[in-house]
Amino acid sequence: MNIRSVTLFAEPDLDPSAMATFFVQAQRVMPRPVQTVRLATTPFPDWLRLSDLQSFQAGDMIQPWLEAGAQFVSLGPVLLKHDAKWLDWLPAIVAQNEAIFVAAEIADTCGEVDTGRCLALAGIIRRLSRLKGDGSANLQFSALANCRPGTPFFPTAYHAGGAPQFAIAVEAASLIFQAVDGAASLVETRRAIIEAIEREAEVIGSAARELAIDHQLTYGGIDFSLAPFPDSKSSLAGAMEKLGLAHIGVPGATYAAAFLADAIGRADFQRCGFSGLFFPVFEDSVLATRAGAGLISVSDLLGYSAVCGAGLDTIPLAGDASLSSLTGILLDIGAMASRLNKPLTARLMPIPGAAPGDPVSIDFPWFAPSGAMALAPQGVSGHLSEPVRLHFNSYHPK
Repeated sequence: MNIRSVTLFAEPDLDPSAMATFFVQAQRVMPRPVQTVRLATTPFPDWLRLSDLQSFQAGDMIQPWLEAGAQFVSLGPVLLKHDAKWLDWLPAIVAQNEAIFVAAEIADTCGEVDTGRCLALAGIIRRLSRLKGDGSANLQFSALANCRPGTPFFPTAYHAGGAPQFAIAVEAASLIFQAVDGAASLVETRRAIIEAIEREAEVIGSAARELAIDHQLTYGGIDFSLAPFPDSKSSLAGAMEKLGLAHIGVPGATYAAAFLADAIGRADFQRCGFSGLFFPVFEDSVLATRAGAGLISVSDLLGYSAVCGAGLDTIPLAGDASLSSLTGILLDIGAMASRLNKPLTARLMPIPGAAPGDPVSIDFPWFAPSGAMALAPQGVSGHLSEPVRLHFNSYHPK
Protein backbone atom coordinates (compact mmCIF):
# COMPACT_ATOMS: atom_id res chain seq x y z
CA MET A 1 0.00 0.00 0.00
CA ASN A 2 1.21 3.51 -0.80
CA ILE A 3 0.26 7.02 0.19
CA ARG A 4 -0.97 8.73 -2.97
CA SER A 5 -0.47 12.22 -1.56
CA VAL A 6 0.10 14.37 1.47
CA THR A 7 -1.92 17.44 0.57
CA LEU A 8 -1.38 20.81 2.24
CA PHE A 9 -4.41 23.11 2.32
CA ALA A 10 -3.54 26.80 2.58
CA GLU A 11 -4.39 30.34 1.57
CA PRO A 12 -2.55 31.38 -1.62
CA ASP A 13 -0.62 34.13 0.17
CA LEU A 14 1.14 31.71 2.52
CA ASP A 15 4.92 31.91 2.05
CA PRO A 16 5.91 28.76 0.11
CA SER A 17 9.42 28.73 1.56
CA ALA A 18 7.92 28.37 5.04
CA MET A 19 6.46 25.01 4.02
CA ALA A 20 9.48 23.56 2.22
CA THR A 21 10.58 21.65 5.32
CA PHE A 22 7.07 20.28 5.74
CA PHE A 23 7.08 18.83 2.22
CA VAL A 24 10.45 17.18 2.80
CA GLN A 25 9.55 15.78 6.20
CA ALA A 26 6.15 14.54 5.00
CA GLN A 27 7.92 12.25 2.56
CA ARG A 28 10.46 11.05 5.13
CA VAL A 29 8.35 10.29 8.19
CA MET A 30 5.38 8.53 6.66
CA PRO A 31 5.43 4.76 7.27
CA ARG A 32 4.41 4.01 3.69
CA PRO A 33 5.95 5.33 0.44
CA VAL A 34 4.66 8.80 -0.46
CA GLN A 35 4.14 9.26 -4.18
CA THR A 36 3.47 13.02 -4.15
CA VAL A 37 3.17 16.07 -1.93
CA ARG A 38 0.69 18.68 -3.05
CA LEU A 39 -0.85 22.08 -2.35
CA ALA A 40 -4.54 23.00 -2.54
CA THR A 41 -5.62 26.62 -2.16
CA THR A 42 -8.93 28.26 -1.51
CA PRO A 43 -11.02 28.57 -4.73
CA PHE A 44 -9.23 30.98 -7.03
CA PRO A 45 -12.35 33.12 -7.73
CA ASP A 46 -12.22 34.03 -4.02
CA TRP A 47 -8.79 35.65 -4.30
CA LEU A 48 -8.72 36.89 -7.89
CA ARG A 49 -10.85 39.40 -9.74
CA LEU A 50 -12.41 38.62 -13.10
CA SER A 51 -10.78 41.75 -14.47
CA ASP A 52 -7.34 40.35 -13.54
CA LEU A 53 -7.69 37.03 -15.36
CA GLN A 54 -6.43 38.43 -18.65
CA SER A 55 -3.04 39.03 -17.06
CA PHE A 56 -3.08 36.24 -14.45
CA GLN A 57 -0.05 34.00 -14.82
CA ALA A 58 -0.98 30.83 -12.97
CA GLY A 59 2.37 29.29 -13.86
CA ASP A 60 4.22 32.13 -12.17
CA MET A 61 1.93 31.89 -9.16
CA ILE A 62 2.65 28.20 -8.54
CA GLN A 63 6.37 28.28 -9.38
CA PRO A 64 7.49 29.19 -5.83
CA TRP A 65 5.40 26.28 -4.53
CA LEU A 66 7.01 23.89 -6.98
CA GLU A 67 10.42 25.14 -5.87
CA ALA A 68 9.38 24.57 -2.25
CA GLY A 69 8.65 20.93 -3.04
CA ALA A 70 4.98 20.68 -4.01
CA GLN A 71 4.59 18.53 -7.10
CA PHE A 72 1.04 19.52 -8.03
CA VAL A 73 -1.10 22.54 -7.14
CA SER A 74 -4.89 22.73 -7.09
CA LEU A 75 -6.26 26.26 -7.44
CA GLY A 76 -9.65 25.05 -6.27
CA PRO A 77 -13.03 25.01 -7.99
CA VAL A 78 -15.36 27.55 -9.51
CA LEU A 79 -18.28 27.10 -7.10
CA LEU A 80 -21.95 27.63 -7.90
CA LYS A 81 -21.80 30.86 -5.90
CA HIS A 82 -19.22 32.26 -8.34
CA ASP A 83 -20.09 34.05 -11.57
CA ALA A 84 -20.29 31.64 -14.51
CA LYS A 85 -17.86 33.89 -16.41
CA TRP A 86 -15.03 32.29 -14.43
CA LEU A 87 -15.64 29.03 -16.29
CA ASP A 88 -14.49 30.47 -19.61
CA TRP A 89 -10.96 30.87 -18.24
CA LEU A 90 -10.44 27.32 -17.02
CA PRO A 91 -8.84 25.96 -20.24
CA ALA A 92 -6.39 28.88 -20.35
CA ILE A 93 -5.36 28.28 -16.74
CA VAL A 94 -4.87 24.55 -17.34
CA ALA A 95 -2.77 25.28 -20.42
CA GLN A 96 -0.21 27.27 -18.44
CA ASN A 97 1.34 24.38 -16.52
CA GLU A 98 0.80 20.62 -16.29
CA ALA A 99 1.13 20.85 -12.49
CA ILE A 100 -2.02 23.01 -12.22
CA PHE A 101 -5.37 21.44 -11.36
CA VAL A 102 -8.76 23.15 -11.33
CA ALA A 103 -12.39 22.11 -10.97
CA ALA A 104 -15.93 23.46 -11.13
CA GLU A 105 -19.13 22.67 -9.26
CA ILE A 106 -22.21 21.31 -10.94
CA ALA A 107 -23.95 20.62 -7.61
CA ASP A 108 -23.19 22.21 -4.26
CA THR A 109 -23.28 20.75 -0.76
CA CYS A 110 -26.84 22.02 -0.18
CA GLY A 111 -28.54 19.92 -2.87
CA GLU A 112 -28.56 22.51 -5.66
CA VAL A 113 -27.92 21.10 -9.17
CA ASP A 114 -27.22 23.59 -11.95
CA THR A 115 -28.11 22.31 -15.42
CA GLY A 116 -26.53 25.34 -17.07
CA ARG A 117 -23.23 24.58 -15.39
CA CYS A 118 -23.46 20.98 -16.62
CA LEU A 119 -23.83 22.20 -20.20
CA ALA A 120 -20.99 24.72 -19.77
CA LEU A 121 -18.65 22.12 -18.29
CA ALA A 122 -19.46 19.67 -21.07
CA GLY A 123 -18.21 22.35 -23.45
CA ILE A 124 -15.05 22.86 -21.38
CA ILE A 125 -14.35 19.12 -21.42
CA ARG A 126 -14.55 19.18 -25.23
CA ARG A 127 -12.28 22.24 -25.42
CA LEU A 128 -9.72 20.67 -23.09
CA SER A 129 -9.76 17.43 -25.08
CA ARG A 130 -8.36 19.37 -28.06
CA LEU A 131 -5.77 21.29 -26.07
CA LYS A 132 -3.25 18.47 -26.56
CA GLY A 133 -3.20 15.83 -29.23
CA ASP A 134 -3.71 12.95 -26.81
CA GLY A 135 -6.64 14.44 -24.86
CA SER A 136 -4.63 14.48 -21.62
CA ALA A 137 -5.50 18.05 -20.52
CA ASN A 138 -8.74 16.81 -18.96
CA LEU A 139 -6.56 15.03 -16.39
CA GLN A 140 -6.20 18.46 -14.77
CA PHE A 141 -9.93 19.22 -14.56
CA SER A 142 -12.96 17.73 -12.84
CA ALA A 143 -16.63 18.48 -12.29
CA LEU A 144 -17.60 18.38 -8.61
CA ALA A 145 -20.91 17.48 -7.00
CA ASN A 146 -21.44 17.80 -3.25
CA CYS A 147 -17.69 17.87 -2.58
CA ARG A 148 -16.55 19.57 0.61
CA PRO A 149 -13.18 21.25 1.22
CA GLY A 150 -10.37 19.25 2.77
CA THR A 151 -10.47 16.28 0.38
CA PRO A 152 -6.84 15.39 -0.41
CA PHE A 153 -7.42 13.77 -3.83
CA PHE A 154 -6.95 15.96 -6.92
CA PRO A 155 -8.59 17.72 -8.74
CA THR A 156 -11.23 17.76 -5.97
CA ALA A 157 -8.94 19.30 -3.35
CA TYR A 158 -9.54 22.83 -2.09
CA HIS A 159 -9.12 24.73 1.16
CA ALA A 160 -11.99 26.13 3.22
CA GLY A 161 -9.85 29.07 4.29
CA GLY A 162 -8.11 30.06 7.48
CA ALA A 163 -5.15 28.32 9.08
CA PRO A 164 -3.27 25.78 6.95
CA GLN A 165 -3.86 22.08 7.45
CA PHE A 166 -3.04 18.83 5.70
CA ALA A 167 -4.68 15.50 4.92
CA ILE A 168 -3.58 12.20 3.45
CA ALA A 169 -4.88 10.29 0.43
CA VAL A 170 -3.99 6.61 0.26
CA GLU A 171 -3.72 4.08 -2.53
CA ALA A 172 -5.17 1.07 -0.77
CA ALA A 173 -6.68 -1.33 -3.32
CA SER A 174 -3.85 -3.80 -2.66
CA LEU A 175 -5.19 -4.41 0.86
CA ILE A 176 -8.15 -6.29 -0.60
CA PHE A 177 -5.91 -8.92 -2.23
CA GLN A 178 -4.23 -9.58 1.11
CA ALA A 179 -7.55 -9.79 2.96
CA VAL A 180 -9.12 -12.21 0.45
CA ASP A 181 -6.03 -14.43 0.41
CA GLY A 182 -6.14 -14.93 4.16
CA ALA A 183 -9.90 -15.37 4.63
CA ALA A 184 -12.08 -18.48 4.38
CA SER A 185 -15.42 -16.70 3.86
CA LEU A 186 -17.01 -13.40 2.93
CA VAL A 187 -17.61 -12.62 6.60
CA GLU A 188 -13.97 -13.25 7.41
CA THR A 189 -12.95 -11.16 4.40
CA ARG A 190 -14.92 -8.18 5.66
CA ARG A 191 -13.40 -8.52 9.12
CA ALA A 192 -9.91 -8.76 7.62
CA ILE A 193 -10.47 -5.65 5.50
CA ILE A 194 -11.70 -3.64 8.48
CA GLU A 195 -8.76 -4.75 10.61
CA ALA A 196 -6.28 -3.95 7.83
CA ILE A 197 -7.75 -0.47 7.33
CA GLU A 198 -7.69 0.31 11.04
CA ARG A 199 -4.14 -1.01 11.39
CA GLU A 200 -2.82 1.04 8.47
CA ALA A 201 -4.78 4.13 9.49
CA GLU A 202 -3.36 4.00 13.01
CA VAL A 203 0.22 3.72 11.77
CA ILE A 204 -0.22 6.51 9.22
CA GLY A 205 -2.27 8.66 11.57
CA SER A 206 0.33 8.42 14.33
CA ALA A 207 3.03 9.73 11.99
CA ALA A 208 0.70 12.42 10.68
CA ARG A 209 -0.16 13.69 14.15
CA GLU A 210 3.54 14.03 14.97
CA LEU A 211 4.07 15.87 11.68
CA ALA A 212 1.22 18.24 12.58
CA ILE A 213 2.81 19.02 15.95
CA ASP A 214 6.24 19.61 14.42
CA HIS A 215 4.87 22.13 11.92
CA GLN A 216 2.01 23.58 13.98
CA LEU A 217 -0.57 22.44 11.44
CA THR A 218 -4.01 20.90 11.78
CA TYR A 219 -4.22 17.27 10.69
CA GLY A 220 -7.44 16.70 8.71
CA GLY A 221 -7.42 12.91 8.53
CA ILE A 222 -7.10 10.16 5.92
CA ASP A 223 -9.12 9.71 2.77
CA PHE A 224 -8.91 5.94 2.99
CA SER A 225 -10.19 5.21 -0.49
CA LEU A 226 -9.39 1.99 -2.32
CA ALA A 227 -7.64 3.93 -5.06
CA PRO A 228 -5.73 1.70 -7.50
CA PHE A 229 -2.33 1.82 -9.15
CA PRO A 230 -1.71 0.43 -12.65
CA ASP A 231 -0.26 -2.92 -11.70
CA SER A 232 -2.17 -6.17 -11.23
CA LYS A 233 -1.77 -6.37 -7.43
CA SER A 234 -2.95 -2.80 -6.88
CA SER A 235 -6.06 -2.99 -9.07
CA LEU A 236 -9.43 -2.40 -7.43
CA ALA A 237 -11.15 -4.14 -10.34
CA GLY A 238 -8.78 -7.07 -9.91
CA ALA A 239 -9.54 -7.20 -6.19
CA MET A 240 -13.28 -7.28 -6.89
CA GLU A 241 -12.76 -10.12 -9.35
CA LYS A 242 -10.76 -11.98 -6.71
CA LEU A 243 -13.83 -11.76 -4.48
CA GLY A 244 -15.68 -13.87 -7.05
CA LEU A 245 -16.65 -11.87 -10.14
CA ALA A 246 -16.02 -13.37 -13.56
CA HIS A 247 -14.95 -9.87 -14.47
CA ILE A 248 -15.92 -6.40 -13.36
CA GLY A 249 -19.06 -5.38 -15.22
CA VAL A 250 -20.99 -8.62 -14.70
CA PRO A 251 -24.08 -8.90 -12.46
CA GLY A 252 -22.97 -8.94 -8.84
CA ALA A 253 -20.37 -6.21 -9.28
CA THR A 254 -22.58 -3.63 -7.56
CA TYR A 255 -22.85 -5.93 -4.55
CA ALA A 256 -19.07 -6.40 -4.51
CA ALA A 257 -18.58 -2.63 -4.63
CA ALA A 258 -21.09 -2.09 -1.83
CA PHE A 259 -19.42 -4.83 0.24
CA LEU A 260 -16.04 -3.11 0.03
CA ALA A 261 -17.46 0.37 0.66
CA ASP A 262 -19.35 -0.94 3.68
CA ALA A 263 -16.13 -2.34 5.13
CA ILE A 264 -14.47 1.07 4.83
CA GLY A 265 -17.48 2.66 6.50
CA ARG A 266 -17.28 0.22 9.44
CA ALA A 267 -13.59 0.90 10.11
CA ASP A 268 -12.72 3.28 12.93
CA PHE A 269 -10.23 5.98 11.94
CA GLN A 270 -10.00 9.75 11.44
CA ARG A 271 -11.50 10.04 8.00
CA CYS A 272 -11.94 12.79 5.43
CA GLY A 273 -12.88 13.15 1.78
CA PHE A 274 -14.46 10.25 -0.09
CA SER A 275 -13.19 7.27 1.92
CA GLY A 276 -14.79 5.00 -0.64
CA LEU A 277 -13.94 3.26 -3.91
CA PHE A 278 -12.25 4.74 -6.96
CA PHE A 279 -12.79 3.38 -10.45
CA PRO A 280 -10.37 5.48 -12.53
CA VAL A 281 -10.14 3.56 -15.80
CA PHE A 282 -6.74 4.86 -16.83
CA GLU A 283 -5.24 4.28 -13.36
CA ASP A 284 -6.38 0.66 -12.89
CA SER A 285 -4.68 -1.86 -15.19
CA VAL A 286 -7.42 -4.51 -14.91
CA LEU A 287 -10.23 -2.00 -15.29
CA ALA A 288 -8.42 -0.41 -18.25
CA THR A 289 -8.14 -3.81 -19.92
CA ARG A 290 -11.82 -4.63 -19.32
CA ALA A 291 -12.88 -1.23 -20.66
CA GLY A 292 -10.69 -1.70 -23.73
CA ALA A 293 -12.35 -5.05 -24.37
CA GLY A 294 -15.83 -3.53 -24.07
CA LEU A 295 -16.66 -5.57 -20.94
CA ILE A 296 -17.69 -2.59 -18.84
CA SER A 297 -19.58 0.60 -19.70
CA VAL A 298 -19.75 4.14 -18.40
CA SER A 299 -23.24 3.32 -17.12
CA ASP A 300 -21.82 0.42 -15.10
CA LEU A 301 -19.28 2.69 -13.45
CA LEU A 302 -21.93 5.31 -12.78
CA GLY A 303 -24.08 2.66 -11.14
CA TYR A 304 -21.29 1.62 -8.78
CA SER A 305 -21.07 5.24 -7.64
CA ALA A 306 -24.51 4.88 -6.09
CA VAL A 307 -23.20 2.42 -3.50
CA CYS A 308 -19.59 3.31 -3.01
CA GLY A 309 -17.35 5.48 -4.99
CA ALA A 310 -16.14 8.85 -6.03
CA GLY A 311 -17.93 9.04 -9.37
CA LEU A 312 -16.36 8.80 -12.82
CA ASP A 313 -12.61 9.31 -12.93
CA THR A 314 -10.12 9.35 -15.83
CA ILE A 315 -12.67 7.84 -18.20
CA PRO A 316 -11.32 7.48 -21.77
CA LEU A 317 -14.12 8.35 -24.17
CA ALA A 318 -14.44 8.31 -27.92
CA GLY A 319 -13.33 11.62 -29.37
CA ASP A 320 -16.72 12.41 -30.88
CA ALA A 321 -18.55 12.32 -27.51
CA SER A 322 -21.41 14.75 -28.05
CA LEU A 323 -22.12 17.83 -25.99
CA SER A 324 -25.57 16.49 -25.11
CA SER A 325 -24.19 13.14 -23.90
CA LEU A 326 -21.47 14.75 -21.80
CA THR A 327 -24.07 17.09 -20.34
CA GLY A 328 -26.29 14.13 -19.51
CA ILE A 329 -23.49 12.37 -17.64
CA LEU A 330 -22.86 15.48 -15.56
CA LEU A 331 -26.57 15.83 -14.81
CA ASP A 332 -26.60 12.21 -13.62
CA ILE A 333 -23.60 12.82 -11.37
CA GLY A 334 -25.15 15.97 -9.90
CA ALA A 335 -28.50 14.31 -9.27
CA MET A 336 -26.97 11.21 -7.71
CA ALA A 337 -24.71 13.25 -5.43
CA SER A 338 -27.60 15.39 -4.25
CA ARG A 339 -30.22 12.66 -3.81
CA LEU A 340 -27.79 10.30 -2.05
CA ASN A 341 -26.01 13.13 -0.21
CA LYS A 342 -22.56 11.90 -1.16
CA PRO A 343 -19.55 13.49 -2.89
CA LEU A 344 -19.07 12.59 -6.55
CA THR A 345 -16.85 13.84 -9.34
CA ALA A 346 -16.56 13.44 -13.09
CA ARG A 347 -13.19 13.55 -14.85
CA LEU A 348 -14.06 12.67 -18.43
CA MET A 349 -11.39 12.38 -21.12
CA PRO A 350 -12.53 12.33 -24.76
CA ILE A 351 -9.59 11.18 -26.88
CA PRO A 352 -9.31 13.09 -30.19
CA GLY A 353 -9.70 10.83 -33.23
CA ALA A 354 -10.52 7.74 -31.17
CA ALA A 355 -13.59 5.70 -32.09
CA PRO A 356 -15.32 3.43 -29.56
CA GLY A 357 -13.10 0.42 -28.88
CA ASP A 358 -9.93 1.98 -30.30
CA PRO A 359 -6.84 1.41 -28.17
CA VAL A 360 -5.81 4.57 -26.31
CA SER A 361 -2.85 5.45 -24.13
CA ILE A 362 -1.51 8.60 -22.50
CA ASP A 363 2.12 9.12 -21.54
CA PHE A 364 1.62 9.60 -17.79
CA PRO A 365 3.43 7.58 -15.08
CA TRP A 366 0.23 6.37 -13.38
CA PHE A 367 -1.81 5.48 -16.48
CA ALA A 368 -2.34 2.10 -18.12
CA PRO A 369 -3.31 1.52 -21.79
CA SER A 370 -7.06 1.15 -22.33
CA GLY A 371 -9.69 1.62 -25.01
CA ALA A 372 -12.06 4.45 -25.89
CA MET A 373 -15.41 3.90 -24.20
CA ALA A 374 -18.63 4.56 -26.07
CA LEU A 375 -21.42 6.96 -25.15
CA ALA A 376 -24.88 7.15 -26.63
CA PRO A 377 -24.65 9.57 -29.57
CA GLN A 378 -27.34 11.80 -28.10
CA GLY A 379 -28.00 12.76 -24.50
CA VAL A 380 -30.31 15.43 -23.14
CA SER A 381 -32.50 17.89 -25.00
CA GLY A 382 -35.79 19.74 -24.45
CA HIS A 383 -36.52 20.78 -20.89
CA LEU A 384 -33.53 18.82 -19.57
CA SER A 385 -31.21 21.10 -21.52
CA GLU A 386 -32.67 24.30 -20.06
CA PRO A 387 -30.28 26.28 -17.82
CA VAL A 388 -31.89 26.16 -14.39
CA ARG A 389 -30.80 25.58 -10.82
CA LEU A 390 -32.99 23.15 -8.88
CA HIS A 391 -32.81 21.86 -5.34
CA PHE A 392 -32.96 18.09 -4.79
CA ASN A 393 -33.99 16.73 -1.41
CA SER A 394 -31.77 13.87 -0.27
CA TYR A 395 -33.43 10.48 -0.16
CA HIS A 396 -34.63 9.44 3.28
CA PRO A 397 -36.72 6.28 3.23
CA LYS A 398 -39.50 5.98 5.79
